This record gives sequence, C-alpha cells and structure tokens, in this order.
Amino acid sequence: MSRAETMDAGPTAGAGPTMGAAPANPLWTLGLLRSELTVTLRRWRTLALLAVLAGVPILIGVAVKIETSGDGAAGGGGGPAFIAQITNNGLFLVFTALAATLPFFLPMSVGVVAGDAVAGEANAGTLRYLLVAPAGRTRLLLTKYATVLAFCLLATLVVAVSALLTGALLFPLGDVVTISGTRIGFGEGLWRAFLIALVVAASLVGIAAVGLFVSTLTGSGIAAMATTVGLLITVQILDQIPQLHAIQPYLFSHQWLSFADLMRAPVYWDDVVKNLELQALYAAVFGSAAWARFTAKDITS
Repeated sequence: MSRAETMDAGPTAGAGPTMGAAPANPLWTLGLLRSELTVTLRRWRTLALLAVLAGVPILIGVAVKIETSGDGAAGGGGGPAFIAQITNNGLFLVFTALAATLPFFLPMSVGVVAGDAVAGEANAGTLRYLLVAPAGRTRLLLTKYATVLAFCLLATLVVAVSALLTGALLFPLGDVVTISGTRIGFGEGLWRAFLIALVVAASLVGIAAVGLFVSTLTGSGIAAMATTVGLLITVQILDQIPQLHAIQPYLFSHQWLSFADLMRAPVYWDDVVKNLELQALYAAVFGSAAWARFTAKDITS
C-alpha cells in the first residue's frame, strides 16, 4: 500500500522538499487524493472511529427498544428532541443519532483525522518524500484538507445509515410528523434525513480546518490530535457558559444543532445558513493560517 504506487515518478526528484518546480497534472493530483483517501481509510484508528460511530445508533435504538418494550412509550427522561418519536417511526433514530453524536463523537473523530493529516506524515518521516513529488505544498495541503472533508461526509453517513438500518429493524417506518406538527410522506422524510446528514457533515468543516492548522504546528501526530480534541472540548464548555453569550455566536459549535429546523414545515433556514456561513469563515481563516504556516515551514522529516 505504498504511496508511490499511486503517484507518477515525477522529474523533480532533485528539486528538494521546498520546491514544486514542475506543475502537477490533474491525473497526478487525483492519484495523490486517491492515495490519501486509501491510506486514511485503511488505518486501524480510522476504522475504529467509524466502528464506534456506527455503534452509537445501535446502542440508542436498543436502549429505546428495551425501555419501551414493557409499556410501549418512551420514558420521560432527557435526550435529543427526536427521541420520543423513535418508537412510532424508526426514521427518527437517524435524527436522534446525529443529534447525539454531533456535539462530541463526530467532531472528535474529525479532529483526530485532521490533527494527524500533516503532523502524522512528519512524525512518520514521509512528509519530505511527499513534497519531492511535483505537487507543491499548496496542492498537498489542499489534498489533505479534501481528505479530511471526505472523512467528515463518510463519518456522518456511517451514523445515518447505521441509524436507518437499526430503526428499520427495531421500529415501524411510515409517514413522518414534523416539528411543526404536519405530516409528510416517508419518501420526503427520507430525503430530509439525507439533507440533514449533509448539513451535519458541513457543520464539521470548521473543526476540520482548525485541526489541519494545528497539524501544521507540530511534528507529533499525537500532540496535534490531542490539541485539536482539547480545543473542541474547550469550545463546547465555553458554549455552555451563560456569561459568555457575547462570544458564543462566533464559536464553531454554536449552531450545530440548527439542523433540526430542516424538520419543520416549511423549513426554517435562517439558523442553518448562519451555521454554514460560520463554518465557511472558520475554513477560510484557519485554512489560510494552515497554508501560511505550511508553506513557510522548514520540513526536516
């Protein structure tokens, strides 16, 4: 599974790690992206993260099934707003699982992958080799970020698909009652579930950019991953302190649960758009910071 198997032998072997003398052709770039995706998805750490994410909806579904098997109604405890509807329609397990994993499990997984993107290569001694190929630092960094974004989408879809299958096995499926109290068909409900999954994946763009920036600051993959996850926890804590309400709208996690508005009729887009704009802002700011750091960094490994 060598990276060299997916890349052409470029003529710039002597150009050095800080140069990208020859322009990379699109086919080489696609080969590099394919190589990055393959390496990332074949790591045991990545597979373990995806397995945990797939297991969360199963645990929620089984717990709800056991709790309601005796009296047929969900308990009155707390939890995601959709959880009371799961017993009536298994499709609501998708919404519940996404609401349960978005605050920590999904962004933590993304933070681990993003934090390891550059720092892991430096730690393994392969970063210098990658920069010898005719891509240049900018193209390599963009490929790394594209790989992390692909993982964001994959991780979200793993949660959604696992929840859908579990919900279909344990509970009935049918028309969906929206938050507004109106009823929509199962087909439209399924489409909204897919749209919600896309919005949730897009909500991880900000933490992905933060993790990539942190990854350019150190040559230790473990340090980068730990720092990114630590920043995630810190931001989550800050978002829960009432006295900090003035800064909370600018935290990347503040509008994460706005995807619930996609289950209204008609759909309420304001908070969803604010969330997407905020993620784009974080991607622009921390992506630029990562580029500035990476292009000026002295690569020694």
